[in-house]
Amino acid sequence: MTRRRLADLRTALAALDPLPGELVREQQEVPARFGVASRYAKWAGTPAPPPTGPGPAVLFERVTPAAQDAEARAVLIGLYGTRHRAAALLDTTPARLPHQLLDAVAAPLPPVRVRPEHTATRTDLPPNLNTLPIPVLTDADAGPYLTLGAVLATNPETGVRNLSVHRMCVQGPDLLTIWMVPGRDLEAAHQAAQRQGRTLPVAIHLGLGPALMLSSCCPTSLVPEELDELAVAGALGGAPVELTDCRTVDAECIAHAEYVLEGELLPGPLPENPRGPAATPEFLGYQGRAHPGLPTVRILGITAREGAILQTVSGPGHEQSVLLGFGMEAAVLAHLRDRGTPARAVHAHTAGGGQLMLVVQWPRKTSPTDDKTVRQAAESVLDTFRMAKTLLSVDEDVDPESDADLWWAMTTRLQADQDITVLPDREGFPLDPTQDPAYSPTLSAVGRTAKAHFDCTVPHEHLARFHRPRFTEPPPPPPPRAPRRPAARRPR
Repeated sequence: MTRRRLADLRTALAALDPLPGELVREQQEVPARFGVASRYAKWAGTPAPPPTGPGPAVLFERVTPAAQDAEARAVLIGLYGTRHRAAALLDTTPARLPHQLLDAVAAPLPPVRVRPEHTATRTDLPPNLNTLPIPVLTDADAGPYLTLGAVLATNPETGVRNLSVHRMCVQGPDLLTIWMVPGRDLEAAHQAAQRQGRTLPVAIHLGLGPALMLSSCCPTSLVPEELDELAVAGALGGAPVELTDCRTVDAECIAHAEYVLEGELLPGPLPENPRGPAATPEFLGYQGRAHPGLPTVRILGITAREGAILQTVSGPGHEQSVLLGFGMEAAVLAHLRDRGTPARAVHAHTAGGGQLMLVVQWPRKTSPTDDKTVRQAAESVLDTFRMAKTLLSVDEDVDPESDADLWWAMTTRLQADQDITVLPDREGFPLDPTQDPAYSPTLSAVGRTAKAHFDCTVPHEHLARFHRPRFTEPPPPPPPRAPRRPAARRPR
């Protein structure tokens, strides 16, 4: 893929179009309720249930919304469905992308302002969310979900912007419930607005360029509260993010977004699913549990580009794991670098949702003390990163992106009685159903977990016994001999 400024979603799709097998355009009309998710399931990849495997991005060009007589609209799913494609959209590789994220955090590029008429072509007033082709995945779901809605808000106390993705369920024509992970920046901005006795204006974006989406999914340890994700995205994408004014609320929005839902974040609480216990399938592969009471977003206006594309993810599958994984990798690389134990590479495996399962590739050991250093550094990662549950340490000759190589290393470079370290009852993540005292009585509360380090690195004293042979290339054939000229005859 040639170097391009992929500032918006359409430029990214145009870059994929000529590449074989990377983008599928489905012209058959499908319903937003069940149709998009069920047809994409074969390409979603684990943790989606089998049979499935990572596949192309799919643009459904005609998706019918819930509202009767509403026009069919386009829905995109799977754009980040493989690590290779996600990295290629930024003209890089999966191995290089975490390092480029670190560079972007170190040298952010602030956004710039453009005029409102620069982008949006239509404003829906009054807004009706039911006219949008928002997918429903299963018949147990609480309703249609925005699964890739990037919320932009400014903390009224600090003045710092935050761009982050949240689970939002349609509760009415102009109302969404929103689940904000406790302790994150949007929740802090919401609480700050409440202390001032007012609502928090927000802009929810559907369909953004790759640099923005990857930056919005970075953990707080990588992009702290005082750092603007838009400036990180500008540095990552190689050009400033363009901002403009919302039309119905006193807030900024990102130019070139396919849709912008303008609204205000209210206190709530409102049950996420008044009809049952389920929310929507989660990124770890299980049906999510509905929250009994959540804040809400009142939508005051919807702006859209001509022929707007609604971007979504399928819940469980490679795509959400890929989006979450690159930021996690960069954060772990930074942690190890800062403690003086730099790693060659970190891979946040999609089987763990890009968060719970890590592979760390270490430099070649040079002394016996490196054995202890690897184990201590790995344990520090598990203790520092709440979401990390298992960590595999491998040597420089093992490909961390290859499942076959990882299983080979675990089989031939690990003895369970001495190379597995268990860290009991640590802070974890309650969406993993094993992290519950009902599953393991050694856990002190829901969301606590035992963590494990699998040390598949060769001890320094045994390095010579674990040499992986490399096949020898045959020498190049000798150059062809020049034909011999026949000797000239002498006259008699």
